[in-house]
Amino acid sequence: MIVLGINAYHGDASAALVADGQLIAAAEEERFSRIKHAAGFPRQAIRYCLNAAGIRAQEIAHIAISRRPSAHLYRKILYALAHQPDHRFLKNRLANAARVRDVKQELALTLDLSPREIRAEVHLVEHHRAHLASSFFVSGFDQAALLSLDGFGDFVSTMWGVGRDRTLRIDGYVTFPHSLGVLYTAVTQYLGFPRYGDEYKVMGLSAYGEPMYLDEFRQIVRDGRGLGFRLNLSYFVHHREGISMTWDDGAPTVDSIYSDAWARRFGPPRLPGDPVEDRHAHLAASLQGVLEEVILNLLRRLHERTGLKDLCLAGGVALNCVVNGKILAETPFERVYIQPAANDAGTSIGAAFYVWHQILGQPRRFSMDHAYWGPAFSDESIRQVLDRAGVSYRRLKRDELARTVAERVARGQIIGLFQGRMEFGPRALGNRSILADPRRAEMKEILNRRVKHREPFRPFAPSILQEALGRYFEQTHPSPFMLMAYKVRPEKRAEIPAPTHVDGTGRVQTVTREANPFFWQVIHYFERLTGVPLVVNTSFNENEPIVCTPDEAIACFLRTRMDGLAIGDYFVVKRDGDPPVFEDSQAKEFAQRSRGDLPLCEESRNRAVQGER
Repeated sequence: MIVLGINAYHGDASAALVADGQLIAAAEEERFSRIKHAAGFPRQAIRYCLNAAGIRAQEIAHIAISRRPSAHLYRKILYALAHQPDHRFLKNRLANAARVRDVKQELALTLDLSPREIRAEVHLVEHHRAHLASSFFVSGFDQAALLSLDGFGDFVSTMWGVGRDRTLRIDGYVTFPHSLGVLYTAVTQYLGFPRYGDEYKVMGLSAYGEPMYLDEFRQIVRDGRGLGFRLNLSYFVHHREGISMTWDDGAPTVDSIYSDAWARRFGPPRLPGDPVEDRHAHLAASLQGVLEEVILNLLRRLHERTGLKDLCLAGGVALNCVVNGKILAETPFERVYIQPAANDAGTSIGAAFYVWHQILGQPRRFSMDHAYWGPAFSDESIRQVLDRAGVSYRRLKRDELARTVAERVARGQIIGLFQGRMEFGPRALGNRSILADPRRAEMKEILNRRVKHREPFRPFAPSILQEALGRYFEQTHPSPFMLMAYKVRPEKRAEIPAPTHVDGTGRVQTVTREANPFFWQVIHYFERLTGVPLVVNTSFNENEPIVCTPDEAIACFLRTRMDGLAIGDYFVVKRDGDPPVFEDSQAKEFAQRSRGDLPLCEESRNRAVQGER
């Protein structure tokens, strides 16, 4: 039986396909459209999932969409009557809800079919139930306490409960207008980072400041009774004006949601592009500090209520790896599971498994222990791309290729990895990654200058052999999806300065041979060469979504100053220290395409959508 899960008309649009209780494929629309956090309907992601599974749309039995506009309708009506939000906001929301109900029609258009050919039953799954399902039902835990933390979805910002076997029990929630996600977004905007999804920049900046304004922030968000919390709404405008968002095809946008009270209390907002001052870092640190206080207190109370040792987290706030890394040390929980796309992209998986288990009552038989659910490409199709690009390459056996990557990283080179199936979620975990030497203190600056071109306060991550985790970090709980920031052991910080953040932490990815044999082998050889069982790992991109196709990988490689690229079974090189060299006009075209000057190669794009494996 086939279940298609969809996150649509919302940021991070995505699709996932579950067949007989097994996840077959999952991908975000942004990887195909090349628009960060792409909203709208995930047409290309859906086509990819169907092609990867080798099925026709007529075989889909159930469609699960991670929205239920009728949820909490009574509360919505009461709130609208009491506060009379802007009529344009209400009109946009009603139009968005209507589009969710027309998902069958949109799917038929996507697949060039008649709506009559789509026989599947459509299920509207409440947003936060989809979040909770996306974590618990794939966690491998028999039972667990559950918590979802987000901006808003279906009028709710936070939901908690218990998962047991194939059912979720919802015990409580926090409704509009109170939201930790809105708090973080408001401060992110105030600090001059206005784009959708920029919150991670503030998390990185927080390590450079001191929580000098923590007492003030405790007045802006207060712990409530039980597991709730409340915002001081004088610092926000969303409760009066609504949150004006655009969820059409393209990049989502969110209007400013902070009020003038921030400027009166903390000074004028930073404008995008202005210098980042100490004051901004202190504000970021204070925000991060109060977020941690509220979440950790909430988790302690959740443990008291449930008595359970295992915890499943989901929602956009669950991408905050700093607070995640403190859960096991500062709460009674003993194990934590967060799936790799904890943000709204992951609700496509959650909606599908919610239908499979909670509605259909089917038994659990799947655990999500890796993130590699996107397109892969054959060596033959990769070779064709390399030949068209006019680059110099050679084919190697897998062991020799891993050894070559490790040797070059150990020599200080920057090496791209394009291997196997693309990752699902915002982190590159070894299949669409760029690797560098963690022992070189200057490597962070080199990566930014030669490849990434991003803010200097943002850290790079360490990917470490899981069996070596306790030797370098103060915690040993696995972190396969790079969603935990752990303290680097003091005696090891001088040994691995490149991925050690200014606060002494590293956003860890633990790598096992079972989950990613090739990436494990690369790090294993690097350890044999250097004695260090980890590498610096950053996403394979340059101010764009992570590369999906071989065309995009080659284009990024050519226009940046990476030294080498392991793509499939091939190794591509540049002359050491040279700037990007375009060896013929076709190679230059690849770089132009990736910048948007020319359309991407249609053949490569079709292969991605068609799920070539």
